[in-house]
Amino acid sequence: MTMQGAPDPESEQGRETAEPGRTHVSAAGLRARGWTDGIVRRLLGEPDRLSAHPRFRSAPWTRMYRVERVEAAEQSAEFRSGAAFRSGAAFAARRSGAVSKAVGRRGRESVARRRREVLARILAEPIDVPRMDAGELARRAVEHRARRERESTAGIAGTANALGAPSTPSPPCSPNPLHSPRPPHTDPASLDRWKVDYLRHRLSPYDELLEGLSSREGRGRAAALLRQRILAAIAEAYPELVEECERQVRDQQLGPPAGEISAHSD
Repeated sequence: MTMQGAPDPESEQGRETAEPGRTHVSAAGLRARGWTDGIVRRLLGEPDRLSAHPRFRSAPWTRMYRVERVEAAEQSAEFRSGAAFRSGAAFAARRSGAVSKAVGRRGRESVARRRREVLARILAEPIDVPRMDAGELARRAVEHRARRERESTAGIAGTANALGAPSTPSPPCSPNPLHSPRPPHTDPASLDRWKVDYLRHRLSPYDELLEGLSSREGRGRAAALLRQRILAAIAEAYPELVEECERQVRDQQLGPPAGEISAHSD
């Protein structure tokens, strides 16, 4: 069936070499006016005429629709409701994108603000190191070390038993050397390390300063700053432990001095 108004593709006379001006609207013109292909098919159906490209004769035919039909269809309820929906959807999409960007920006700002607040609080919090004489500190440090070793041994034994390994009988009990300020064969460097570890354990409640701070918000950096402040406080309270505190700072690579908050506030 031949479309009414359609030129004969085999006839050179059927090809129009110019746009028919304001009397017709092309498919591209309809899209610019807010039409979609589906609405064109439903409201306009077949084009009123086909027009050849003015310069490229081999180009596909251009579908043309009479302006009167287009304007009449644009007054219909179906077109208006569809146009309103498309406009609202486009606005909603733009607004959604803007809201997402705003939420992301506010989220990043909130994370940075909380990180600065926690770091500032860590720097301002006074670190109260428990004071005791050298003998008492040594005794408690040795006890703490022995307790940690027992817990570690019990954990290894429990794992081995769970895996079905034969249990090893415990050695006979020997006199408890923990009441001695310095047990035999304990070198001073190891004892200093145990003392600092014990004092850090006593100061562990300060970890509450990190509560609620996630890794995304820089928890590792804040924890490093807190450990550095604790080691500095221990060194101030026990000058004989300065060298060990400095060694732990170096080994843990805790970063710049605690006073440089600007390095932790970006």
